[in-house]
Amino acid sequence: MNNKSLKKLLFFLVVQFVSVQLFAHDGGHGTPIKVWKLVEGNKTITADFIQKVDEIVYLSNEDHELMVFDINDFKTEEQQYILDKSNWILEQNVLQQEESDAIVPPINLYLALGLLLILVALFMYHYITKKKDSYWAFSLLTLLVVFVACKSKSSTSSLKMAANDVPFLASIFGAFDKVNTRYDDTYFYIESDGIPDHEMMTGITSWQQQVPINHDYTGANAWAIPLQPELAENPLSTKDNFMKGAIAIAANGIPIFNPLNNRGEDANAIGELDQWGGHCGRADDYHYHLPPVHLQANVGGTKPIAYALDGFPVYGETKEQLDENLGRFSSNSTYQYHAIKEYPYLIAAMKGKVALNPNTQAPENEITPQAKTKGVRPDLRPLRGAEITAFENTGLHQYRLTYKLDTLSYSINYGWDTKGNYTYEFVHPDGTSSKASYKRKKGL
Repeated sequence: MNNKSLKKLLFFLVVQFVSVQLFAHDGGHGTPIKVWKLVEGNKTITADFIQKVDEIVYLSNEDHELMVFDINDFKTEEQQYILDKSNWILEQNVLQQEESDAIVPPINLYLALGLLLILVALFMYHYITKKKDSYWAFSLLTLLVVFVACKSKSSTSSLKMAANDVPFLASIFGAFDKVNTRYDDTYFYIESDGIPDHEMMTGITSWQQQVPINHDYTGANAWAIPLQPELAENPLSTKDNFMKGAIAIAANGIPIFNPLNNRGEDANAIGELDQWGGHCGRADDYHYHLPPVHLQANVGGTKPIAYALDGFPVYGETKEQLDENLGRFSSNSTYQYHAIKEYPYLIAAMKGKVALNPNTQAPENEITPQAKTKGVRPDLRPLRGAEITAFENTGLHQYRLTYKLDTLSYSINYGWDTKGNYTYEFVHPDGTSSKASYKRKKGL
């Protein structure tokens, strides 16, 4: 084989490799390829098909913006295309789930074969010609880097979501008197004292002797919801992430943590939660681990009960089909999570982009910005066999928690004043008691 023939061979291999890579891309680099015919006024639009959920059709336009239609908005031939495309996607998803993890994905297989062919051709060329220059080698390697970098992405990862509506957010959190809100160009901020209006702690059978106290979620320590949520290219699963800190903020200003505790256990299944789906952390900070569906009585049955820290709303239960993240695209060009009764209860994976605290690592990686808490007394160890039987609000910032241990009844009377003084009285079954006092440091 002469020098000229080898160059032709190399050129042919490069062309084949490029073709494989280009056809391996789903939808190329985002230029819509289909013209859709609408019933109204014989209008047409250019967009890519994303998915069909019940009678709702989701498309992506030239600006990667999500477009939402009813299937009846399209002409008959377009409706058939949508049904065929939706069925094909469903079949492919089923096939992918059935395939073994050991099977090499087609794109990776083509990539490996292409690299192998090119390397063999390069070896033959340099072996026969015995030339020392590496012009072809470097050129080909450069092309390979470009093609590898130009990897296929999810058709939804580049969609532009609708921005959160500030008046709507204000109406959701404004349903609670103790919650204050504000916003800037980037975030919508939620301020509260960390104490909900409802009863707390009753029903807990796995207790670490914490009791709920107030926390200053105001100013620079307020909860922050992005005004412009963005879809994540690879949603992070809550099964393997976010076991430290909150993943959402409820409409009443109470943070919502991962349903798994920091040991990776279902907090609900092991008796750590009260009848409202919450409990206290080691800083005596009350938070939920379950979706607070009871808040629908305040916000309304068709409105969000919380917002995830990626900026997407969390709704109560629904009969609509949900994706693997426990969410779905909504009719107002955004995405929303929903609650379910079984684990993982809400937000199986964080659909939106979130920043992570660099000082944390999975599974205890923490979303940032994140409001901070700090207790006023040392955290205690679990009190095995104890069951919290009652919780009462006995006065302004004054509470009584009652629990049983070995059939005997104990109680804790505690509270705080406006100067940051905290007092605790531990009442024993025989009527005797012991007291402790603490002072909250400024700035906490």
